[in-house]
Parts: sequence; structure tokens; C-alpha cells
Amino acid sequence: MPKTENRTIAQNKKAYHDYFVEETIEAGIELFGTEVKSLRQGRCNLKDAWCSVVNGEMLLNGCHISAYEQGNIFNRDPLRVRRLLMHKREIMRLFGLSKVAGYSLIPLSMYFKGSRVKVQVGLCKGKKLYDKRADMAERDAKRDMDRAIKERNR
Repeated sequence: MPKTENRTIAQNKKAYHDYFVEETIEAGIELFGTEVKSLRQGRCNLKDAWCSVVNGEMLLNGCHISAYEQGNIFNRDPLRVRRLLMHKREIMRLFGLSKVAGYSLIPLSMYFKGSRVKVQVGLCKGKKLYDKRADMAERDAKRDMDRAIKERNR
């Protein structure tokens, strides 16, 4: 049985700041050879990426995969729209939730699972400004508590 190690390529930290993540789904992604080679070098950016459903297919928009340096005519456009591979029933369920309940489909991370590239897609609801401030205050309070405990244990 092959070993399935997960090696993270890119994470979308901005998504956790801007959205409440309600649910996560793993999806495959349709790539070309030079894109996979570029991902093996860790050259990917998910910062402004989002997912959309068009004609029953889930598409990844705004994901930047840099051109492979040794590739010549086989390099693709770094910002091209890529198809995500999911079951039709999952796609339709997520599409319904995004249209009715006001959720967004945001890619949270991209990683290798064995030799295949996977994308973790989150079903997210947008945060208001006061939610972001509350999260920042909570994070600062936790950091101060950890610092005080560390000082006390010295």
C-alpha cells in the first residue's frame, strides 16, 4: 500500500481572517505537467482565489501558479481557470448553499496527497469588521497569557 503523506504547498491564511469556515471539502485539481513541476517547487499563491460553479463544474479562479522555469512552450497562463474534480452531487449541494444561504467557496490550502495535488475548499461565511477585531483581541489575550505563564515557570 502506498504511503499517503500530505505535504502542504500553499495555505490561504487570509481566508481564515476574512471568513468563518463552516465546512471543508477535499477536491482534486486538473493540472498540466509543468504546473505540477512548479507546484513541487512551492510556487503557488491562493491569496485572492475563489471557487465558482459553471455548467455543473467547480472552477478555481484567481489561483496563481508560477510558470515553470525549465518549461518552454508547454507553460500555461499562471492565472488560468482550473477545474476542480468533485462528485456532481457534492458540487450541486455546495452550489445550492452558496446561492441560498450566502456562503462562499474559498480554497483554504493546496497540498500533495501521495503524488496527487489536492485542494481543500471551505464553505465560508464572511466576517464583519467587529468579528475580525474580536478574533484579534482573543489572539492577543492568548499570547499575553502564554507569555505570563512562561515567565512564571522560569
